[in-house]
Amino acid sequence: MRKTKVLIIVLAVIFMVTSFGFAAPRLVPSGPSTDNEGQTNLSSTINYEKMIKILNDIERTSKGTVEVFTLDEYGKSEQGRSLYVAKVGEGDTKVWVQASIHGDEQLVSEAVLDVLKTLGSNGAKDVQTILDNVTIYAIPMYNPDGIEMNTRSTMLIDQDTGEPLLDQDGDPRYIDLNRDWKVDLMGEGFGFVASESRALYEFWTEVKPDFALDMHHQGIKEMPDSNKSVSFSLGISLAPNGPTLPGLKDGEYNDLTRQLQSYVYDDIKDYGYSHIDRYVIGGEDKYEIDIVGGVVSAMMLGINYDNLNEEGHSCPAVFFETKGNTRDGNLGQRANGYLTKQNYHALKSFLYGIASEEVYHVNPDSWEEIPRHPIIGYFTDYAGVIVIE
Repeated sequence: MRKTKVLIIVLAVIFMVTSFGFAAPRLVPSGPSTDNEGQTNLSSTINYEKMIKILNDIERTSKGTVEVFTLDEYGKSEQGRSLYVAKVGEGDTKVWVQASIHGDEQLVSEAVLDVLKTLGSNGAKDVQTILDNVTIYAIPMYNPDGIEMNTRSTMLIDQDTGEPLLDQDGDPRYIDLNRDWKVDLMGEGFGFVASESRALYEFWTEVKPDFALDMHHQGIKEMPDSNKSVSFSLGISLAPNGPTLPGLKDGEYNDLTRQLQSYVYDDIKDYGYSHIDRYVIGGEDKYEIDIVGGVVSAMMLGINYDNLNEEGHSCPAVFFETKGNTRDGNLGQRANGYLTKQNYHALKSFLYGIASEEVYHVNPDSWEEIPRHPIIGYFTDYAGVIVIE
């Protein structure tokens, strides 16, 4: 067994991983360039109103195959926007898919909508396999306020006055929704500060999905074995074979998450200009993440907030990361369609692998065959940096 020791996180490390990314290196583009000189044409990307229109069009043209509804009975966003869900499929296995939990990550929303369009109108055999064997609950835009503001986080609002809540310096308070599903983490107090976090968590406890996927964007990174830019990363927020995951469900999630991501990798690795790796963070020294305060981590841990999950429901959960984001202005028009299509194929593969049960036949150790930078340890939100000796 590998020995580990805990190090104190220095300010430089905290700064380095604030957004779980890298300083942008000089890279050889993989596929159409995302270097747009700090400017992204937001009119060409999805926004809240466009999403609603597309969802309504999908529901109409699918003739009831795709059901669209809001979570208004559970709550709305901090700024009062309805949270939209699309339900499709008739299978017993329930799959939760969420995108754009960060407001500067918009292409993943478009990919979810494109997959919903396919599921609602395409009679292909693989589509029918998905519809027959799984029921999908898709949240195309988890953070509509952030999308409208083009900010990673969302702004907290005083629900009595409608004005922004202010911090001690008199500035508006923002919160990362992907760190808001937590219960008294490290004595820092409870999460579920944002209204959308509470609404979506309550809905999750009622759906009780069997699998979950969180779709993200990341910074510009380089492949482990070349200076080509990573187009897509496969991530598991509780590090496989790391400090936490092997202890959940007698190791079941440690295997299932690796099987899911290995299945997707094998299916899409030869698509177009894809350059795919396993998600790591850091600069010269790199780490796998083992965070318990993230949303998909909370799903695997089965946290019980406000006694809404007293039975401790949990599910295996993974995440995708695609390169570039609108906040940094490094999404270019030529790349958008390619990157959206990449996510479309990955999401469809994820769903088909579960629906066909082919994921269960994947060797979990295939995860080790996916390219990854060498790591020196695990970055955690409960014990600092755990270095592997």
